[in-house]
Amino acid sequence: MKKQKICIVGEGLAGLTTATKLKNLNLDIDFYYNRVKKNKKKLNDKRTTAISETNYNFLKNNFSLTNKNNFWPCRKINLFYENNKKYINFLNFKEKNKIYMYVFENEKFKKELFKNLKNKNVKLKNAFINEINYKETFLRINKKKYFYDLIILCLGNKSSLYNCITDRRSISKDYKEISITGYVKHNSKILDASQYFLKDGPLAILPFKKNYFSFVWSISEDFYSYNKKDLHNIVKKKLKEVLNKKINFQIYDIHSYPIHLNLQTKYYKNNVLILGEGLHTIHPIAGQGFNLVIRDIKKIYEILKENLELGLSIKNSLVLKDFHSARSSENTLFGIGVDITNSFFKYNKIIEPIKKVILNNISNNNVLKKFSRIIANKGFN
Repeated sequence: MKKQKICIVGEGLAGLTTATKLKNLNLDIDFYYNRVKKNKKKLNDKRTTAISETNYNFLKNNFSLTNKNNFWPCRKINLFYENNKKYINFLNFKEKNKIYMYVFENEKFKKELFKNLKNKNVKLKNAFINEINYKETFLRINKKKYFYDLIILCLGNKSSLYNCITDRRSISKDYKEISITGYVKHNSKILDASQYFLKDGPLAILPFKKNYFSFVWSISEDFYSYNKKDLHNIVKKKLKEVLNKKINFQIYDIHSYPIHLNLQTKYYKNNVLILGEGLHTIHPIAGQGFNLVIRDIKKIYEILKENLELGLSIKNSLVLKDFHSARSSENTLFGIGVDITNSFFKYNKIIEPIKKVILNNISNNNVLKKFSRIIANKGFN
């Protein structure tokens, strides 16, 4: 039987991870990426990503990770809230011999995935796609058409190619916030992840190797606009305040991104599927975005594998319908849950006294800790 043919479009984390996993199936795969021309500078992805222990094990067991040291284990997560310019540690997640999450640098992992993607089942194609035809399932590059049994789009959250699939229907929200990210080199012993719920917005600290951590600070658009010209000093001052340590550090690679909620209600059209940030973009406060993507990849792999083992055709089958049924509820619940969490911790002068009482009474809540760990690791399955 002739191998069925699919294509994956997009060289971000979602596209590379999807292609690397699906190459283990009995499929012919075209992987489309679009590198900038030599006379244009390509921006590297100067961010880090946190994944759960379960998802790390999935990557370790299924992918050829040549350097596992690129994944920094965090055995403890410290949660703080700001009260009268003091930072109160109201909850710690820590269990003996347990790792809560791993942190990696996006660009290093992407380069490793791309390097290991070369396979007899995968053809790498550097091309700009002019059109996607949803009725006949083909891509048009210049004047040539390339037909497939399945097209998977992993093009981030801004691609106009999604409009024909989603019909612009989604659960969406503009937070009117900006996420500031960057790397910090320091001379202190910072081994654990921390989340600070500040008056100005949530700040996460994620160590990714010895003497280095990344930060993600979500602030209002107004605060960002007012401090944009002095952003480096504002971040430096805030980090010195929250760390409460006399440490020397250097901040570099500061970038900023608008924050919004976008949960698609339609995942596919005919034989074209969306994966990655185009499917669900959530607030970075909980660091769960890529965890959802990995769980999506696991599920589409399982469904495709079952179909292939039964000798069924992918094209015009129930594969994408089954995927939507299996994943849409969890993705929506996670997105809304993160949104509620962000709303709860957002500074509000009226409810601050009530919030303080609640937070002061959950520090010893072992049930909450256990439940949170299960959800972060395996979702709602």
